[in-house]
Amino acid sequence: MGLDFSLDRSSPVPLYYQLAQQLESTIQRGVLGPGSLLGNEVELAGRLGLSRPTVRQAIQTLVDKGLLVRRRGVGTQVMHSQVKRPLELSSLYDDMESAGQSPTTQVLHHGIEPACAEVAAALDVAEGSGVHRVERLRLTHGQPVAALCNYLPEGLLNVDTARLESTGLYRVMRAAGIHLHSARQSVGARSATPEEAERLREPTGAALLTMRRTAYDDTGRAVEYGTHIYRASRYAFEFQLLVRP
Repeated sequence: MGLDFSLDRSSPVPLYYQLAQQLESTIQRGVLGPGSLLGNEVELAGRLGLSRPTVRQAIQTLVDKGLLVRRRGVGTQVMHSQVKRPLELSSLYDDMESAGQSPTTQVLHHGIEPACAEVAAALDVAEGSGVHRVERLRLTHGQPVAALCNYLPEGLLNVDTARLESTGLYRVMRAAGIHLHSARQSVGARSATPEEAERLREPTGAALLTMRRTAYDDTGRAVEYGTHIYRASRYAFEFQLLVRP
């Protein structure tokens, strides 16, 4: 692996934790990139002068965090770091880009279709009236993170597949002069169906985070309704909680 770690044996901090922290730092800084292989536990323990259980515990700490994965016949491998997203009115594309996650998009569908009751209620349009459905897969480093399904009032945007694959939907809306002001959002969790699991490269029944959001512009008009699913192994929402005075 060719990495140097400085472990303080006189510190009250356990050696496994020191090693885990330094390994995590090399991953977060990109020194160990996604897909990188660590040396086996015996080799690493010998090089650092640590016991094998100490090294195993450090590695397990990062496996539990989703930063490393043990693969039979391959060894311990660096995972793609988890996307952590604040709960605010922003797009997944913008959040991933600002976090250095290099987002890419596959457009699975976009076109006009009749609004079902749920979509009609969210967008405040008549049931059966035309809405623009946009379905996309968001990836980082070639790995899927989320499947996104968004509904827009018909005629709100004129956008093609190439544009949807090159940038985020909210950026397209801002460029069209649509000023997002607020949103109503709910977050949940459930297990992946076989189709969802295949799309997100997870086992059937894997944990998914879900989000439903209706976004409004500065006139109070509903301009977007989204139903999204996220790989819980690769994605997390972050909350800031304040004490009520």
